[in-house]
Amino acid sequence: MRAPTTAASNAAVDPPRAREGRGPLLDLVRLSPLMDLTAGSREVVVGLIDGPVAVDHPDFAKLSMRTLSERPAACTVRDASCVHGTFVAGILSARRGTVVPAVCPGCTLLLRPIFGGSRQSHDVPAATPEELAAAMHECIEGGAQILNVSAELTRSRGQEQRALVQVLDLAAHRGVVVVVAAGNQRVITSSTLTRHPWVVSVVAYSRSGHPMASSTLGRSIGQRGLGAPGEDVTSLAPGGGRVQLGGSSTAAPFVAGAAALLRSEFPRVAGAEVRFALTTGAGRRRRGVVPPLLDAWSAYQTIAARQRR
Repeated sequence: MRAPTTAASNAAVDPPRAREGRGPLLDLVRLSPLMDLTAGSREVVVGLIDGPVAVDHPDFAKLSMRTLSERPAACTVRDASCVHGTFVAGILSARRGTVVPAVCPGCTLLLRPIFGGSRQSHDVPAATPEELAAAMHECIEGGAQILNVSAELTRSRGQEQRALVQVLDLAAHRGVVVVVAAGNQRVITSSTLTRHPWVVSVVAYSRSGHPMASSTLGRSIGQRGLGAPGEDVTSLAPGGGRVQLGGSSTAAPFVAGAAALLRSEFPRVAGAEVRFALTTGAGRRRRGVVPPLLDAWSAYQTIAARQRR
């Protein structure tokens, strides 16, 4: 993240008109019509691998959350990892009807904190590939159908990287959609995460619909990733307030949330089909290092059309 600034239809049919109050960020990726169909199903579980979450925030009240860790999950206003985790959780599952995106509040959030010891509120929680692999494995075994990962990888040995590849292979085998933040290093590169063929890497896009200057790009990201809102997004903060942040960590939960809504609307559809609809549906051609913007409504139409065959 960047630093804070204080019923089925066919492809020819337009999406239903969004409700009043939906903002341009949701319209940028055509999430509003899908959100009007569903708030998500409690049976759909999103594993959030991030900093700890301030679960006592009033906008989380009555929502379904559980923590997958025996580690203490203390969360304070000055804890940078807590700011990060609470912000991302809010994009996914805050109370609707406010300025917060609140993509899938009806889904279940499975919280798996990663403590990076970051000192600044814009830092992404860091983890070794082995630590991240363990967190992902716990979420998969805990019943997650979608993983939202916003964690920088520290330098590591080949053996640790193999552990991460193995758990990503497991996610692919079980149809668990893995969404990761591509990064904000302003370089063209790849990592063990973004190179894996099952992973959906997410690049931060500006409000004008272009990749942000800070975006990390790459061939694998361009071929299999997506873009989503990453500029001046408002979400929840520890202590009961709200804050604006940006970057790929901000963008990733829009894609993870869209996947959760699709799983909610089509509970019998495999994770591989959801991933296909998100990344390959609507005949998108993949060239270069820049991924296309998420089009949540086209993904819905893609699955709906296949269901009628």
